[in-house]
Amino acid sequence: MQMPEPDQSVIGRREEIAAALRAIVPGEGVITETDSMRVYETDGLSAYRQLPMIVVLPETTQQVADILRYCKEASVKVVPRGAGTGLSGGALPLADGVLLGLGKFNRILDIDYDNRAVVTQPGVTNLGITHAVQDDGFYYAPDPSSQIACSIGGNIAENSGGVHSLKYGLTTNNVLGVEFVSIDGEILRFGGKHLEADGYDFLGLITGSEGLLGVVTEVTVRILRKPSTARAVLVGFPTPEEAGACVAAVIGAGIIPGGMEMMDNPAINAAEDFVHAGYPRDVGALLIVELDGPEVEVDYLIGQVREIAEANGASEIRISESEDERNTFWAGRKAAFPAVGRISPDYICMDGTIPRKQLPEILTRMSAMSKKHNLRVANVFHAGDGNLHPLILFDANKEGELERAEAFGADILTACVELGGVLTGEHGVGIEKRDLMGAMFTETDLNQQQRVKCAFDPDGLLNPGKVFPQLHRCAELGRMHVSAGQLPFPEIPRF
Repeated sequence: MQMPEPDQSVIGRREEIAAALRAIVPGEGVITETDSMRVYETDGLSAYRQLPMIVVLPETTQQVADILRYCKEASVKVVPRGAGTGLSGGALPLADGVLLGLGKFNRILDIDYDNRAVVTQPGVTNLGITHAVQDDGFYYAPDPSSQIACSIGGNIAENSGGVHSLKYGLTTNNVLGVEFVSIDGEILRFGGKHLEADGYDFLGLITGSEGLLGVVTEVTVRILRKPSTARAVLVGFPTPEEAGACVAAVIGAGIIPGGMEMMDNPAINAAEDFVHAGYPRDVGALLIVELDGPEVEVDYLIGQVREIAEANGASEIRISESEDERNTFWAGRKAAFPAVGRISPDYICMDGTIPRKQLPEILTRMSAMSKKHNLRVANVFHAGDGNLHPLILFDANKEGELERAEAFGADILTACVELGGVLTGEHGVGIEKRDLMGAMFTETDLNQQQRVKCAFDPDGLLNPGKVFPQLHRCAELGRMHVSAGQLPFPEIPRF
């Protein structure tokens, strides 16, 4: 994976830069020792590693502002980092860059039940917000599988989703406001506890911006009251294609479950070995469909889902009869990623999204791709909204397997776009999908997106090398042409 060539002149100023950062963040807030920086050399896409030049761990918004202002004046690159659970390499450090960790921003600042809002620092975990309000009957809806560890700031960077995003939306649908620090060190606020704001939708722009536009230092999120009734239906099918057809039929019938997840046989057995949730081992695919709301509505919808499942070839149907049983159904799905890690030395978790009606087609294609690349794949995904998470199994110690796994992943994502979908649903682009952006966007599209980046970060210092497949200087955008076989600005790295 090619990244921008490190600037040796910046690396040569490492001690000077570290001293300046220590003046801003005293004590143990600046890390330069190699062994101490190892923990920051990768995120959840652990196939790629790079030691940062320096790690800085601020504790206040003003410190973040001072760090960014200094880095701009000194022409030093900055990579923001949350909990490091991201799966697209978005927090991969740079050899000539400062890694800005937000782990010390770990306090909930305000719980406002009247406005159904929580104000929190970005280092608070996703699940930590729900834990803070659950005794009063509330919760925070987006729930990624890594919710016990992932930070709310990282969720904003990647626009994370989760099991219940089908009905309650992604992060962008549940964030009300942010405090945001620009590369100039300017502290800005967008949104708040109010539901709507006039003017440009900067809040929507920042959510999912992957650390390319600035650093979020405070977040206001929407909390919801827990539904009075929630029950889960466990449905087994002989084949993944039949399960996919059932998903489309449920949504087509106008039913929007609280969550609808799918696992294929390798994932089912891995999860069952790990959690012992009582999953049927002999089915080709398993759907978990959760219905929530008033009890009478839930009972009616369960009957509807049962009829649709039977019409689509379901071989087994179980309905949760208690809260413990519902949680057990979900326990296997929530633990599927670590469970699959027990059956393969390595895996890459992909993240593409397709129209729901294309689920049977993409599953058929993935089966053929598995044979083509001679690698196994386990499927665990948010079936209700068409967000796929194929887990490509490989052994990095075997020559060529990582490269085959990457090629397999590229084929899956390209197929998603061909079927009318997109390259990512919630994990972001990062470095993983960066070089596939051309499969979805034209050069004009990409240039326009980069102009937005230039409006916030004209020197390209924030998280460079991520998202965009070709690096431009802002002055170059819109003026690219070739004369006498020579590209303009030949000194600019292109990758």
